[in-house]
Amino acid sequence: MEALFKAWKTSRKLLSDFYDRYSLEQLNKIPDGFNNNLIWNIGHIIVTQQKLIYKGSDLSGYISDDLLAEYQSGTKPDAFVPQKEADELKTLLTSLIEPTIDDFLKGIFINYNERTTGTGFHLVSINDAFECNNYHEGLHLGCMMSIKKFV
Repeated sequence: MEALFKAWKTSRKLLSDFYDRYSLEQLNKIPDGFNNNLIWNIGHIIVTQQKLIYKGSDLSGYISDDLLAEYQSGTKPDAFVPQKEADELKTLLTSLIEPTIDDFLKGIFINYNERTTGTGFHLVSINDAFECNNYHEGLHLGCMMSIKKFV
Protein backbone atom coordinates (compact mmCIF):
# COMPACT_ATOMS: atom_id res chain seq x y z
CA MET A 1 0.00 0.00 0.00
CA GLU A 2 2.92 2.35 0.58
CA ALA A 3 3.75 2.42 -3.15
CA LEU A 4 0.08 2.93 -3.99
CA PHE A 5 -0.16 5.90 -1.62
CA LYS A 6 3.05 7.35 -3.06
CA ALA A 7 1.62 7.14 -6.58
CA TRP A 8 -1.61 8.78 -5.39
CA LYS A 9 0.28 11.68 -3.78
CA THR A 10 2.29 12.16 -6.98
CA SER A 11 -0.89 12.18 -9.06
CA ARG A 12 -2.50 14.78 -6.81
CA LYS A 13 0.59 16.99 -6.99
CA LEU A 14 0.48 16.88 -10.80
CA LEU A 15 -3.22 17.77 -10.71
CA SER A 16 -2.66 20.59 -8.24
CA ASP A 17 -0.05 22.09 -10.58
CA PHE A 18 -2.82 22.92 -13.08
CA TYR A 19 -3.92 25.68 -10.69
CA ASP A 20 -0.50 27.30 -10.97
CA ARG A 21 -0.32 27.07 -14.75
CA TYR A 22 -3.82 28.07 -15.84
CA SER A 23 -6.17 30.94 -15.08
CA LEU A 24 -9.69 30.39 -13.79
CA GLU A 25 -10.97 31.13 -17.30
CA GLN A 26 -8.65 28.48 -18.78
CA LEU A 27 -9.64 25.94 -16.11
CA ASN A 28 -13.28 26.52 -17.08
CA LYS A 29 -12.84 26.49 -20.87
CA ILE A 30 -14.36 23.55 -22.73
CA PRO A 31 -12.40 23.24 -25.97
CA ASP A 32 -14.13 22.28 -29.20
CA GLY A 33 -14.47 18.52 -29.42
CA PHE A 34 -14.47 18.02 -25.63
CA ASN A 35 -17.42 17.68 -23.28
CA ASN A 36 -15.71 18.88 -20.11
CA ASN A 37 -12.90 21.10 -18.87
CA LEU A 38 -9.90 21.04 -16.54
CA ILE A 39 -11.80 22.09 -13.43
CA TRP A 40 -14.57 19.53 -13.97
CA ASN A 41 -11.95 16.78 -14.25
CA ILE A 42 -10.44 17.88 -10.93
CA GLY A 43 -13.83 17.89 -9.21
CA HIS A 44 -14.67 14.53 -10.75
CA ILE A 45 -11.40 12.99 -9.53
CA ILE A 46 -12.11 14.16 -5.98
CA VAL A 47 -15.69 12.88 -6.02
CA THR A 48 -14.80 9.53 -7.56
CA GLN A 49 -12.09 8.91 -4.97
CA GLN A 50 -14.56 9.57 -2.19
CA LYS A 51 -17.16 7.31 -3.81
CA LEU A 52 -14.73 4.46 -4.48
CA ILE A 53 -13.14 4.51 -1.05
CA TYR A 54 -15.79 5.75 1.37
CA LYS A 55 -19.17 5.13 -0.25
CA GLY A 56 -17.92 1.72 -1.38
CA SER A 57 -17.32 0.98 2.31
CA ASP A 58 -20.68 2.47 3.41
CA LEU A 59 -18.92 5.44 5.03
CA SER A 60 -19.77 9.11 4.54
CA GLY A 61 -16.36 10.49 3.55
CA TYR A 62 -15.29 14.10 3.57
CA ILE A 63 -17.23 15.89 0.81
CA SER A 64 -20.69 17.38 0.61
CA ASP A 65 -23.59 15.75 -1.21
CA ASP A 66 -23.80 18.88 -3.39
CA LEU A 67 -20.23 18.41 -4.58
CA LEU A 68 -20.88 14.73 -5.13
CA ALA A 69 -23.93 15.47 -7.27
CA GLU A 70 -22.12 18.13 -9.32
CA TYR A 71 -19.08 16.07 -10.31
CA GLN A 72 -20.10 12.41 -10.23
CA SER A 73 -19.98 10.17 -13.28
CA GLY A 74 -22.55 11.13 -15.88
CA THR A 75 -22.34 14.86 -15.18
CA LYS A 76 -20.69 17.56 -17.23
CA PRO A 77 -19.94 21.22 -16.65
CA ASP A 78 -23.10 23.30 -16.84
CA ALA A 79 -21.85 26.62 -15.48
CA PHE A 80 -18.66 28.61 -14.95
CA VAL A 81 -16.98 27.44 -11.73
CA PRO A 82 -16.36 30.57 -9.62
CA GLN A 83 -13.09 31.22 -7.79
CA LYS A 84 -14.52 30.17 -4.40
CA GLU A 85 -15.46 26.71 -5.67
CA ALA A 86 -12.18 26.38 -7.60
CA ASP A 87 -10.31 27.16 -4.37
CA GLU A 88 -12.36 24.57 -2.48
CA LEU A 89 -11.52 21.93 -5.08
CA LYS A 90 -7.83 22.84 -4.95
CA THR A 91 -7.83 22.46 -1.17
CA LEU A 92 -9.71 19.14 -1.29
CA LEU A 93 -7.36 17.80 -3.92
CA THR A 94 -4.49 17.62 -1.44
CA SER A 95 -6.16 17.88 1.97
CA LEU A 96 -8.04 14.58 1.59
CA ILE A 97 -4.91 12.48 1.15
CA GLU A 98 -3.67 12.24 4.74
CA PRO A 99 -7.08 11.73 6.40
CA THR A 100 -7.82 8.95 3.92
CA ILE A 101 -4.49 7.24 4.52
CA ASP A 102 -4.98 7.65 8.28
CA ASP A 103 -8.46 6.10 7.99
CA PHE A 104 -6.97 3.16 6.10
CA LEU A 105 -4.23 2.69 8.71
CA LYS A 106 -6.83 2.90 11.52
CA GLY A 107 -8.72 0.09 9.82
CA ILE A 108 -12.06 1.86 9.42
CA PHE A 109 -12.68 0.23 6.03
CA ILE A 110 -14.08 -3.00 7.44
CA ASN A 111 -16.57 -3.94 4.72
CA TYR A 112 -16.47 -3.26 1.01
CA ASN A 113 -19.42 -3.55 -1.38
CA GLU A 114 -18.25 -5.74 -4.24
CA ARG A 115 -19.02 -4.32 -7.66
CA THR A 116 -17.75 -3.80 -11.18
CA THR A 117 -17.05 -0.20 -12.23
CA GLY A 118 -18.02 1.40 -15.50
CA THR A 119 -14.44 0.92 -16.70
CA GLY A 120 -14.60 -2.81 -15.98
CA PHE A 121 -12.71 -3.00 -12.69
CA HIS A 122 -14.09 -5.69 -10.42
CA LEU A 123 -13.73 -4.34 -6.89
CA VAL A 124 -13.82 -6.77 -4.00
CA SER A 125 -11.81 -4.96 -1.33
CA ILE A 126 -10.66 -1.55 -0.18
CA ASN A 127 -7.25 -2.31 -1.70
CA ASP A 128 -8.94 -2.85 -5.08
CA ALA A 129 -10.69 0.51 -4.64
CA PHE A 130 -7.40 2.33 -4.02
CA GLU A 131 -5.83 0.69 -7.08
CA CYS A 132 -8.84 1.54 -9.23
CA ASN A 133 -8.72 5.12 -7.96
CA ASN A 134 -5.12 5.55 -9.10
CA TYR A 135 -6.01 4.13 -12.51
CA HIS A 136 -9.02 6.46 -12.75
CA GLU A 137 -6.96 9.51 -11.80
CA GLY A 138 -4.40 8.55 -14.46
CA LEU A 139 -7.14 8.39 -17.11
CA HIS A 140 -8.38 11.84 -16.21
CA LEU A 141 -4.88 13.28 -15.98
CA GLY A 142 -4.42 12.08 -19.56
CA CYS A 143 -7.66 13.79 -20.58
CA MET A 144 -6.50 16.98 -18.89
CA MET A 145 -3.18 16.84 -20.73
CA SER A 146 -5.15 16.78 -23.97
CA ILE A 147 -7.46 19.62 -22.91
CA LYS A 148 -4.58 21.86 -21.83
CA LYS A 149 -3.32 22.04 -25.42
CA PHE A 150 -6.49 23.89 -26.39
CA VAL A 151 -6.99 26.34 -23.53
